[in-house]
Amino acid sequence: MRRLYGAGWLISAGVMLVAARMWRLHLLEVEQRAEEAERTKDEAAKRRAVEERLRIARELHDSLTHSISVIQVQVGVAVHLAGKRGEDVPPALLAIQEASTDAGRELRATLSVLRANEDGDTSGLGQLESLVARARTTGLPVTVTVTGRRRELTGGVDQAAYRIVQESLNNVSRHAAGARTTVQLHYQPDELVVQVENDGNAPSAPSQGQGLGLIGMRERVTALGGHLHTGPLPDGGFRVRAELPAQPAT
Repeated sequence: MRRLYGAGWLISAGVMLVAARMWRLHLLEVEQRAEEAERTKDEAAKRRAVEERLRIARELHDSLTHSISVIQVQVGVAVHLAGKRGEDVPPALLAIQEASTDAGRELRATLSVLRANEDGDTSGLGQLESLVARARTTGLPVTVTVTGRRRELTGGVDQAAYRIVQESLNNVSRHAAGARTTVQLHYQPDELVVQVENDGNAPSAPSQGQGLGLIGMRERVTALGGHLHTGPLPDGGFRVRAELPAQPAT
């Protein structure tokens, strides 16, 4: 009888252990399902956000491209007629012509960024050389230095680094045209530091700290888990410094 009683306790303990194990497995499965549902929900929300961005991008492109093209054509005709009559082309017309050309180019660039998640924005540091060359043709003296062990980056970091340099150079051209500018890329084991500075030696160079371009930079860097520091330099000029987590591309 005592043996039977002891065996009953052993069987009961075994059943309890098995039940506890099955309960833990059930809880783990429920947690995994909840996490999967949350992840699926987040992915659906991101997909809807991307679709909305693309819709806005297409509408902006369709409406603004036409208007800008009309301006370019009209200004081009006016400049041509002035030259044909031997007259000096008014500076205002030349300024409008240049501004409309820049606006068209920026609109295409913006559309390509908004479409990144659909078609894949191929912009990256591989195009940095051509970007700097274009900036130099506008009269902007730019030097580039790369330190650390250069390596392939994930697409998001590579694209963000390129866009930060692009926007920084655009800001210098708009606010401090002719200022000496340096672009520095410093590769660290787990981080890429992108820094763009100008010396501010240009007439009427205002602060660049409140532009929408800088807001976009900050949003892009923050989304990647990095940090952005911007501000004027003590001796004049302006600095943009982005610290991006840079895990090697897989």
